[in-house]
Amino acid sequence: MMKKLTLQQEKILLSQLKRGNTEAFNRLFNAYYANLVLFGGNFIREKEIVEDTVQNIFLKLWDEREKFPVETNIKSYLLKAVRNSCIDELRHQQIRRDYHLSTRYDNPLEEYDTENYILYSDLQGRLQDALGKLPEKVREAFELNRFEGLKYTEIAERLDVSQRTVEVRIGKALELLRAYLKDFFLVLVTLSGFSLK
Repeated sequence: MMKKLTLQQEKILLSQLKRGNTEAFNRLFNAYYANLVLFGGNFIREKEIVEDTVQNIFLKLWDEREKFPVETNIKSYLLKAVRNSCIDELRHQQIRRDYHLSTRYDNPLEEYDTENYILYSDLQGRLQDALGKLPEKVREAFELNRFEGLKYTEIAERLDVSQRTVEVRIGKALELLRAYLKDFFLVLVTLSGFSLK
């Protein structure tokens, strides 16, 4: 286990980090990574998920290094970021569990009556039209999340953007889809199990 950094050492490293010093980044990573993974284990049991979460937080730290004031208590920032990311991951896992349960027990395509099938097909067509109206980057993040089941961290890595950028894009997609599909929203949710939350 690495020796704990003093506040003064943190300030020096953060100052160097802001200037793009990779050695400063490596020292911060080595000093806090293992403890942050242990801390994240209090929220999520799957070590691999926690490790991915912590690594993504460090990537975000690097990507947004120029924005950090030198006075930032980096250890507190990292602990808070791990806690918030783990809570977001737990929420996402619950949403996925709920979605899989709803589609497993209430799949509209398992109902073979013609009227429901036609209505479902019509709604699917309208959904595709609405998705086509989304800005390309917004649609791409949304489809990776909702149709391919990727986590925000995975999408951020694939698109080479921050996790926050992914959150903003998906939020924008949901906002636009609500507007585009407002007339069909209740029927769409009921029939397709598609969530606009």
